[in-house]
Amino acid sequence: MARWRDVEAAVPEFAARVRALFDAHRHKTLATLRADGSPRISGIETVFDEGELTFGSMPGARKGADLRRDPRFALHSATVDPVEGAEAQWPGEAKIAGRAVAAGAVTGEAEGDLFHADVTEVVHTHLDPAATLLVVEWWTPAGGLQRVERA
Repeated sequence: MARWRDVEAAVPEFAARVRALFDAHRHKTLATLRADGSPRISGIETVFDEGELTFGSMPGARKGADLRRDPRFALHSATVDPVEGAEAQWPGEAKIAGRAVAAGAVTGEAEGDLFHADVTEVVHTHLDPAATLLVVEWWTPAGGLQRVERA
């Protein structure tokens, strides 16, 4: 099982870039699997706290039911449009895939389920410094950090 702290320890600079993309905007997109195996997309908020990536689900929410039945998920950072001009600027996008592990109930004002991520893959897609190539970098616990560039 890989926690977020394991990603930070293995590839600190890469993990910092990915986390910055997730922290830049409050709302993210979570993909879960419905009972029939089809995908479900839901808005979600996430938190990086003490080496854990955590997220919750309100009582009765379908995403929580999906994750309790089949813990596989994919999480996508907010998508922003590139800034056009002489130098194309785009911070890129980040994705984290894994399994949601029940971490108890959310208490206080917001009730529901709390999950932390067992991370299986982390991806950062961005442009090279000259903004001429698409760069895809990904990390897995077994494969480490890899990179491809596409014209």
